[in-house]
Amino acid sequence: MMRPIEDYCCQNSRCNCYGKRGKGNLSFKGWSGIGKRIRMIYCKECKAHFSERKGTVLEQARLSEDKVVSIIEHLKDGCGTRATGRLVKVSNGTVSRYIKKSGQVAENFHNEHVAFSP
Repeated sequence: MMRPIEDYCCQNSRCNCYGKRGKGNLSFKGWSGIGKRIRMIYCKECKAHFSERKGTVLEQARLSEDKVVSIIEHLKDGCGTRATGRLVKVSNGTVSRYIKKSGQVAENFHNEHVAFSP
């Protein structure tokens, strides 16, 4: 199921609407990826284009969305790197890359949504 445009925000840090959802500045403009399944988003405010996957674990993913989700779910359930690789049929290096990537995405989310005490 495709998410509505209101769920997205501009990814250009120099834009006045950066990180703000539901401002009416975004529209879908075309498709990307193999099979043209990834929507491209256009910001009317700053004229930037970006993928609907930007800022997520799926950004620049070469694996299918199902495989990436499966990797994350196995790790969440306590499977190690080798076991996850075997279960999902990917290399240990691939699992390690997604561990690192998901950690970076989680850290960015935390930094944007949690106020720090002085």
